[in-house]
Amino acid sequence: MNSYRRSHLRQLESEAIYIMREVAAQFERPVLLFSGGKDSIVMVHLAQKAFYPARIPFPLLHVDTGHNFPETIAFRDRYMEEVGARLIVRYVQDSIDQGRVQEETGPYASRNALQTVTLLDALKEFKFEAAIGGARRDEEKARAKERFFSHRDRFGQWDPKNQRPELWNLFNGRKHDGEGFRIFPLSNWTELDVWQYVKLENITLPNLYFSHRRDVFERDGVLLAVSEVTFPQFGEPIENRVVRFRTIGDMTCTGAVESPAANLDSIIAEVSSARVTERGARTDDKRSEAAMEDRKKQGYF
Repeated sequence: MNSYRRSHLRQLESEAIYIMREVAAQFERPVLLFSGGKDSIVMVHLAQKAFYPARIPFPLLHVDTGHNFPETIAFRDRYMEEVGARLIVRYVQDSIDQGRVQEETGPYASRNALQTVTLLDALKEFKFEAAIGGARRDEEKARAKERFFSHRDRFGQWDPKNQRPELWNLFNGRKHDGEGFRIFPLSNWTELDVWQYVKLENITLPNLYFSHRRDVFERDGVLLAVSEVTFPQFGEPIENRVVRFRTIGDMTCTGAVESPAANLDSIIAEVSSARVTERGARTDDKRSEAAMEDRKKQGYF
């Protein structure tokens, strides 16, 4: 890695650490959203740096759909032991059992959108004022509209036309009772930045991100892993392919990509030449042209 890239990554790191410290200074009850994916793992790593030698001063929150990759949950539990952070887990299944949301049916059914209600309920339960997330502006066009401090009304909803200016790294965390914020310290990072930072800092990630053999089937151009919750319909043959995942989300909507990239250098080279964003294999973003923005307006990450 040349000195320019190293300097660039250190600048991004400093910016993210500054924002996390601003959150700790401006809010009494912040929380870090943790999914077990690479961005949230980098966020935890940055939080450790931001408050070292003290522990991370806020808890982590994982909204578990019940349809996560088993490898992700196993990694999450190991990682929390290593970090020594307080982890809160809330389950979409509980929201379904309580009648708060209704399970989708059919071959395209997913619990991904159902996370919104579970998340909003958890934020209300613990009275969290600011939820720190790992979303980046390069991921999707709706996320490109976000500020670092994204204001949400008392219903947890987002108005993209009512964003506050953020000049000279001045962040306005003022709010009325019941309102909140979503904080995105990685906003200016790209997928390539994340991978190069993972290599620079020697950060451990779930093995799903690296090339491996897996039974998959193709649905609407997306390779889905065969599992108890994702299985082929008529005319969708199961194939054993060498794949990896660029994102790790709900199994019902997270597609794999064929790839021989089994180490960080290979992944960095692959991402450098990619012409499709990492969310290009996410079926939940394909439901409509404004699928992500609609979910965000309702309170999604």
